Amino acid sequence: MAKTKRTVNPNEATSTSKFVRVSPRKARIVLDLVRGKSVAEAREILQFSERAISEVVLKTLNSAVANAVNNNGLLESTLVVKTAVADEGPTIKRIRPRAKGSASRINKRTSHIKITVASGKEA
Repeated sequence: MAKTKRTVNPNEATSTSKFVRVSPRKARIVLDLVRGKSVAEAREILQFSERAISEVVLKTLNSAVANAVNNNGLLESTLVVKTAVADEGPTIKRIRPRAKGSASRINKRTSHIKITVASGKEA
């Protein structure tokens, strides 16, 4: 689910979850809660959040932390959530039958969630 792309800066790491079945507007509400926080504090917020998207955001955050520790050799205790962004993915279009043979469109939105963690000194 989470894809990794190596960053130019060795003091940060990124993780992306694509095609998540939630609208970007709903995802941004949760991402605003964790942006700028330390990793331990962000995990705590996400574990106790009642929103369904917080589970996916937590997985993406854990992936970014693992990338920072394993690929860049950073310490987990010094990491801070530098950026947390929800971009719009493709919209799945469905129809709902209506009266007199007509139909209404249902847009099922998707989003791409990208989280970057950086060492606390630079963030």
